[in-house]
Amino acid sequence: MATKGTRHIAPVGIRSRLMLEVASELVGVRGWPHKQVRLTLREQGGEKWGPTLFASDSPSVIDEVARGDVQLALINPGVVLTLAHRGTGPFKEPVPVRAVTVIQSYDQLLLAVSEKTGLTSLADIKEKRYPLRVSLRGQRDHATHLVLAEVLAAAGFSFDDIRAWGGEVRYDDDTPAKNPNRTGAVERGEADAIFDEAVGSWTEEALGLGMRALPIDGPVLERLEEQGFRRGTMTKAVYPSLGSDLQTLDYSGFIVYTHADVSDEIVSGICMALEARKDRIPPDTGEGPLPLDQMCKDTIEGPLGIPLHPAAERFWREQGYLS
Repeated sequence: MATKGTRHIAPVGIRSRLMLEVASELVGVRGWPHKQVRLTLREQGGEKWGPTLFASDSPSVIDEVARGDVQLALINPGVVLTLAHRGTGPFKEPVPVRAVTVIQSYDQLLLAVSEKTGLTSLADIKEKRYPLRVSLRGQRDHATHLVLAEVLAAAGFSFDDIRAWGGEVRYDDDTPAKNPNRTGAVERGEADAIFDEAVGSWTEEALGLGMRALPIDGPVLERLEEQGFRRGTMTKAVYPSLGSDLQTLDYSGFIVYTHADVSDEIVSGICMALEARKDRIPPDTGEGPLPLDQMCKDTIEGPLGIPLHPAAERFWREQGYLS
């Protein structure tokens, strides 16, 4: 019983929201290191936990979704789920992943090497057995490692080969834009290649340091497209230092996904929550609410290479987002 002058705030909904609001605030605090969220729900006092929502963009989570340990996750680039759905690339058999929505994020993959190396193609690296010193993303479970491994395999070599040829594969924190030491290593002569995504934030700087962008084209691109990758183009209009348009791989889209066996009730609930909170989850541009009417379709900014979960498709159709 509440004493005089106090408010009773014990109801379950308020307690759960308190925890969610605390977590929401903490992940936005500069310097707070714990920013990845894994949330599991259940009935009050229930013996078994219910759906788990995991804000991880690591390909390793696909295995957890396949096992039924996680009911909602996301990944960038979305093409990783295309490979999983087809059972290609690193996936030995098809995984019945299904999309709930896709967050639009237009991007490509960039393989930048120092002009001093004389390299002009992926084939050059293999033919010359070049001892490349390449900077990769430090997060070992980041999707760039999966994508790059497939790119090199399609070209007939691997990072282990680069090491065997006397090269170095270094793992550096964050993107080149957020970690200037990555381009700094090239300036100091400690590295002669950077392979990464988020190209809009570091391409011009890298090319300005005397780096060259290697194309992903020809038979290599054809092999990758057979797996499910999509070709991408970095244009001279956007990146003047390129000199000409560059053929590479698309790295777009954060797909929010689930398993085909996850119940319609859970998926419909997730869609309902997105619809109800779309005004409170603005896109990175900060301009207006989530564009859910575009986030359930296959677009250039948000490629959707796997089917929608039937419950998600039905919900978005009922909202008038799908014809």
